[in-house]
Amino acid sequence: MVDALADGARPGRSRPSRWGWLAAAIWLFYLANPLQEIVQHSHGMVRVVGVVALLLFAAGYMVFFIWIRQVGLNANGMPVWQRIGYLILLLLLAALMLPAAGQTTLTTLVYITAIAMVSLDLRVSIPVILVLLGGAELSMRLVPGWHDDSSYGLAIFLAALAVFGMRRAIQRSIELSIARQDFAELAVQEERNRFARDLHDILGHSLTVITVKAELAGRLISANPSRAAIEVAEVEQLARAALADVRAAVAGYRELSLAGELVAARSALDAAGIRADLPTTVDAVPESHRELFAWVVREGVTNVVRHSGARRCTIRLTATEIEVLDDGRGPAPSPGGHGLIGLRERADQVGGTLAVGQAPGGGFRLTVRVGP
Repeated sequence: MVDALADGARPGRSRPSRWGWLAAAIWLFYLANPLQEIVQHSHGMVRVVGVVALLLFAAGYMVFFIWIRQVGLNANGMPVWQRIGYLILLLLLAALMLPAAGQTTLTTLVYITAIAMVSLDLRVSIPVILVLLGGAELSMRLVPGWHDDSSYGLAIFLAALAVFGMRRAIQRSIELSIARQDFAELAVQEERNRFARDLHDILGHSLTVITVKAELAGRLISANPSRAAIEVAEVEQLARAALADVRAAVAGYRELSLAGELVAARSALDAAGIRADLPTTVDAVPESHRELFAWVVREGVTNVVRHSGARRCTIRLTATEIEVLDDGRGPAPSPGGHGLIGLRERADQVGGTLAVGQAPGGGFRLTVRVGP
């Protein structure tokens, strides 16, 4: 019975296994006792009614478990009143067995108990089971010819306890499976976000610098062909580097060098005609902060070149903080774009904070701080 329910309750399962119903059918073996009583101690129409009622009861039990395996424990396909009606129908079939099966009819209450515990909310199933248990105990003491057999009451109690434990275990298993599925979906979403951030930061920076250098080379072709050739060569190098960066981002192991980003920033700012005031060393920055600060340099300088209209860009470094300032147009009234959003996410991942605002004397300031 437990295996039959568990097989149908697993999340993500499109259809139960073909032979899972046998796990519920095995328990029909205990109906052999009332069947034997009907065959041996009843006659005529009483025997016929008893056998038919017993067969219909067994069929009703199996139909229920086949249905519950299809829809799951938490299914809402059958209203509560219909489930209670189903239990009443089984009780009526058990009642039809009474003239032929006698006291052994109480065996059917064990099956009804299991169905009640599976199909009903605990607030409903517990009173139902108490009524069944009380009815069994009272009938053995009140019905003439019946003897006090505690095995029926014990069987009802143990069936209720076993099915309750099984139901709780299946529910916990379902919750755990859902949690694992949610975790996997979050991991996929995080990987998508990581790739989106890397792709924006890589291509946004590289294409901005390539555009600036290509424009510079176009202006220098007639006036200074040798300098234009140098710029074109650098454009090619940048394009190759961007391609390598994209491949590294796809592979998931892309890392930036803070010193390398400062060199690339100076080149990009010079090509855009912006005066660069940059640090000449990164020794003061701990190794654990350098990759984040490198992303700040990349995003900050890309925004200066692309949006600021500045004449000067300054980068300041300390052990726990990096600042990118310019003397351009200053912060826009609209919120930051994808680059700043991705940069904020990177800072959050290492316990850092990102702030943007007006630089002293005008312009834009981007600050990232790590630690207290």
